[in-house]
Amino acid sequence: MKDDQLTPGRRVLLRAAAVLGLTATAGCVGTDRSAAPGPTATGGAPAAGPQAARALKPSAYRLQPIAGYGPQRAARALPRVRKAPILRIPGRDRSMVLTFDDGPDPRYTPHILRTLRRYDVRAMFFVCGEMAVDNKDLLREMADDGHLIGNHTWSHPLLPRLSRAAMRDQIERTCDVVEDATGDAPEWFRAPYGAWNRNAFQLGADLGMEPLAWTVDTLDWTEPGAGTIVRRVRAGAGPGVVVLSHDAGGDRSGSVTALREYLPELLDSGYRITVPSRPMV
Repeated sequence: MKDDQLTPGRRVLLRAAAVLGLTATAGCVGTDRSAAPGPTATGGAPAAGPQAARALKPSAYRLQPIAGYGPQRAARALPRVRKAPILRIPGRDRSMVLTFDDGPDPRYTPHILRTLRRYDVRAMFFVCGEMAVDNKDLLREMADDGHLIGNHTWSHPLLPRLSRAAMRDQIERTCDVVEDATGDAPEWFRAPYGAWNRNAFQLGADLGMEPLAWTVDTLDWTEPGAGTIVRRVRAGAGPGVVVLSHDAGGDRSGSVTALREYLPELLDSGYRITVPSRPMV
C-alpha cells in the first residue's frame, strides 16, 4: 500500500510510532552523559567511585562480579601441596586439638557445642556436605562460637577410588555449602577414613585447605561406650595431640557423654584446648 493510499487514521498511527521510536533511540544511545556527571580524574579519565550503570541483558547479569561497598578481602595464599597430612600441631606448650567428624547432626552436635561453650574452648568440626546443607544453622553456630569448620567431602567416599573430577566435586561442593552458610570457605580438609592420595593433597591445596589427620583416634564410631572413649583420650593426651571423635554417622551419645567428662579433666590437668592457626610449617 502506498503512502497516498493510507487512511488518515493509519497515517497518524504510523507517524506516532516513528516519533516514539526516535525518542527511545535517543534515550538509549544519544543521551548526553554530561547531564549526569560522575567523578572525573585529572586528564579526563574516570575517577574511582560509583559509575553510571549500563543496562544489561538478563542473561548477562550472572557474568558480572558482585561488588560490595565494604573493603575488598585480599586473596588467600594457597598452602603448599603436602605429601602427607598433618598429624599433630607443632609447639611445646600443653595444647591439644579436639576434632569432630561427619556432622553436623541435630541430634548430637548441639550437645557438643553446649559443652564446648560451657568451658569456653574451641574445636574443629570436619563436616560432610550432605549433612551440612540441611543444617546450616549449626554451621553458623559453630562459626559464631569461634570453632573451625573443615571439609570432610560431600558424602564420605573412599577418595582413592574416585576420579579426579569426582573427587573435586565432592570437595568443592562442601566448600560451597560452608561458605554460603558462614561467609568463609574452609581452610582445613580431612579425607574420609584417613585415605589420602596425591589428587586429594593437590585438590585440597588448590582450594586453599591444609590436610589435617589426627594423633589419637577414640574409635568412637564403633560405639564402645563413654567410659572407653574417656580412657582413650586420657591415654593419648599430650602436647600437640589432635583427637578424633565424631558427632554424626551413628549413635554418638557416648561421644557426647565422654566429652563432658574428659574435657574438664584435660583443662584441670593444665592442657589448653585450642585450634590450629595458618600458615602451618
